[in-house]
Amino acid sequence: MDWDRIEGNWKQFSGKVKEQWGKLTDDELTQIAGNRDQLEGKIQSHYGYAKDQARKQVDDWLNRM
Repeated sequence: MDWDRIEGNWKQFSGKVKEQWGKLTDDELTQIAGNRDQLEGKIQSHYGYAKDQARKQVDDWLNRM
């Protein structure tokens, strides 16, 4: 699956994002609005990951979708 599809259907996918990264709030998911860079940034700040580690987490999640 490509990120454009996730971005276009963010409301549907935001629930799956919340399941994967439960520390993200509903308000943050609304702010992210499908923007991958913002998602990675929020994951970094909440989980203490390095930038490349957050990117890998999102890539792994995307591959499972």
